[in-house]
Amino acid sequence: MVMSIGAVILAAGEGKRLKLDAPKPLAPCLDKKLVDFPLREIQKFFSRNKLQGFRTAVVGHQRELVTAYIANRYADVKFAIQAQQLGTADALRSYFNSSAETHKFDFTLVICADTPVVSELELTEMLKLLVEEKCDAVAATFFEANPSGYGRIIRGKTGFHIVEEKDASDDQRKINEVNSGLYLLKTAYVLEHLKNVDSNNKSGEFYLTDIFKDDLNVKALTFPVGDIFLGVNNLEQLERVEKILRLKKIKELRDHGVRFIDSTHTYIDDEVEVGAGTIIYPNTFLSGKTKIGKNVLIEMGSQIKDSFIADNAQVLTYSILDGARLHIGAQVGPLARLRPGADIGEGAKIGNFVEIKKSVLGKGAKVSHLSYVGDAFIGEETNIGCGFITCNYDGANKNVTKIGKNCFIGSDSQTVAPVEIGDNCFVASSTTITKDMPDGAFAISRTPQVTKEGMAHRFIKKKQ
Repeated sequence: MVMSIGAVILAAGEGKRLKLDAPKPLAPCLDKKLVDFPLREIQKFFSRNKLQGFRTAVVGHQRELVTAYIANRYADVKFAIQAQQLGTADALRSYFNSSAETHKFDFTLVICADTPVVSELELTEMLKLLVEEKCDAVAATFFEANPSGYGRIIRGKTGFHIVEEKDASDDQRKINEVNSGLYLLKTAYVLEHLKNVDSNNKSGEFYLTDIFKDDLNVKALTFPVGDIFLGVNNLEQLERVEKILRLKKIKELRDHGVRFIDSTHTYIDDEVEVGAGTIIYPNTFLSGKTKIGKNVLIEMGSQIKDSFIADNAQVLTYSILDGARLHIGAQVGPLARLRPGADIGEGAKIGNFVEIKKSVLGKGAKVSHLSYVGDAFIGEETNIGCGFITCNYDGANKNVTKIGKNCFIGSDSQTVAPVEIGDNCFVASSTTITKDMPDGAFAISRTPQVTKEGMAHRFIKKKQ
């Protein structure tokens, strides 16, 4: 029998302490927003456990922004509005009031939008306990050496209850098993008990924690590491969760054969893929949907975003790649920049102080020094000399340069696009190409040299 779950993401918070010009769910985290992480992990949780259901974000503060962001990226996510932030139980009531469908699921998952480290694994453990023990509700807990600010777990003979910090006695505050804010509940159970939750507490809020009772069939599942459940309320916590996520990613890659020279100064976002045998030097940033093959060399200071790098390629020191493709054995850098649309062929070489934009370089092509190539096609084994420029912009439109196979383009040359150079052509140094060249052609356009013997003294200035 297929189980069904309604997953609720609590995304109504303002996040004043973050001091950002955005609602808390849209606070940046790695190359995403905080809310992206629970949305993604819930979907993975559904897939792993073959669950049916849907995700609902409960929105409140600046809900138009939050709704627009989520809707543009997750077409299947539904929304419920919490008009006033009156506590977690009030948020869940808003969810159940949003649609009659929410009452029909076997289970209800409640997760905070500001807990980006929680993964499908923790959710799966909670589901396993709920099903195997036939519980009505499970709360994730952990032990915290300094539990200030957390709700305390008070265990009874059968179940447990949770006392919030403000309402706890001095003895209860000494307890260091704390509430994570992550819950998996039988829907029938939560509907039955939610209606009885009141705001008779020091905060005047409706606490979802009040549905847990000592004499009820509820379980506290204790996890060994509290960092999993770290919520983001300020910039220090945001930095901390980003570090945790990066270290988690680095461990995953290392376990699969990626070598790090200094992982403490390496920054990799969680969707990046890296193949075994690749070596990554410190102060590198790998972000977005970057995919790196096997036995690749990524040297110090490189920044790679949304790029594909095939096996045995090399990205040398302080090179920047954004939306680029490197084929097998290609080499880039040092100090090169590949902009979106740069496609570097097998064994091709891009050298120092070279910028490539929206251009395709064939197998074995070389642009080794101080050049700009934009909106161009360069054929196999063509060699581009130092100081080459494709003049691709006429003030209104970008135009294309095409250079064929096995060409030699001399230093300090330019092509004024649109223009096409055939295969096996030779362009002399300091030449400006404004007209098409057929296969096998030679072109030279520089002014003839004039030498005046004995005239140098007229131009050389002596220091006074």
